[in-house]
Amino acid sequence: MSVLKGYRVLDCSIAMAGPFAAQRLGDLGADVIKVEPVAGEWQRFRAAGGATGNRINVSFLSLNRNKRSLAVDLKAAEGKQVLMELVKTADVFIQNYRPGVAKRLGVDYETLSKINPRLIYVSISGYGETGPYVDRPGQDLLLQGMSGAMLSAGRAGEPPTPAGQYLADAVTAYTAFEGTLAALLHRERTGEGQLVQVNMLDAIVAIQMQELSVFTVGKKPQVRSAEPHAHSYIRAPYGVFATADGYIVMAFANLKKLGELIGEPSFADMVDEEKDSWTYRDEIFARTRERLVARKSQEWIELFLKNDIWAGPVYGYEDVVKDPQIAHNGTFVEYDHPTEGHVKMPGFPIKFSKTPSSISRGAPQTGEHTSAILQEAGFAPEKISSLISAGVVKQD
Repeated sequence: MSVLKGYRVLDCSIAMAGPFAAQRLGDLGADVIKVEPVAGEWQRFRAAGGATGNRINVSFLSLNRNKRSLAVDLKAAEGKQVLMELVKTADVFIQNYRPGVAKRLGVDYETLSKINPRLIYVSISGYGETGPYVDRPGQDLLLQGMSGAMLSAGRAGEPPTPAGQYLADAVTAYTAFEGTLAALLHRERTGEGQLVQVNMLDAIVAIQMQELSVFTVGKKPQVRSAEPHAHSYIRAPYGVFATADGYIVMAFANLKKLGELIGEPSFADMVDEEKDSWTYRDEIFARTRERLVARKSQEWIELFLKNDIWAGPVYGYEDVVKDPQIAHNGTFVEYDHPTEGHVKMPGFPIKFSKTPSSISRGAPQTGEHTSAILQEAGFAPEKISSLISAGVVKQD
């Protein structure tokens, strides 16, 4: 039995943060019902990275496994009533509408909690439900820029480099996932449902606990160096270095030992490593960079690891997929999708000894499970047929 088997989640979210959080709940065994318009969520039709699919594009496929699809027109009175019937049977309701939209649709926490007082209502926003930025678009790159994180790495005077992932979205998804589990635990103890609010700005700021505390408590300014140092609050050498055939990363090296290994005698003169590695940060980085181009990446990595210097490779996705530790961990899962064929994608980051995660279904077609879901909610077959004929709901 999966750990969340028996819990029902209504996923009324779109794009990434909400669907990703709901997918994690589905991976743990929850019955996740994706509530989407009869035409389908817009993410179905926007190819990520140019990757499309047969009937489901890769972006939607990656964020909506272990869900059933209910396609319903919530702007129609009958459609809204369909949702209200489902709310009675739900444990969790997730939405990431822009602030105020849920209220206008009549699916806000105050309304739904009267129907089901045990409901965990998860509301995800860009900047918060109120405040001066409430109407701003909550898009990943915009939140990365506002978070301060970009100016902790790279060269002074050069444009900051965003993360290579949808970082704000992903962190927000996991924050919502965490909040949902905590609220469910509270309900198990007390019987009470509650409102859980998560916003992208707070989520991406919170993961910088150390960096921002160094600034607010330690009073250390956030100053980038002239060299492309990987973090403004970590001593040199720390970053990415070119080699004869690629790149490696290095962190927290003992300067004396590093100097001996790369043939840089000046490092031996830095007797107070903690102080000198800050004072001469640019010089240390530049001299390390100049020396490392002499050998290939694997040669340096083997030499450094043998001498307790922390170093490692810089992978591309092809390397990640082929890595032996990745294979050993079972990091990726593979399954056959009815329309998209054999697919391989990241799997389950949490291992449970007694309640393992699994894939019971791939991402659904729009409204694929509408009839079954409505039957479970108590709708008579003739009523379901009537709703389908009227276009209030869709059955794929």
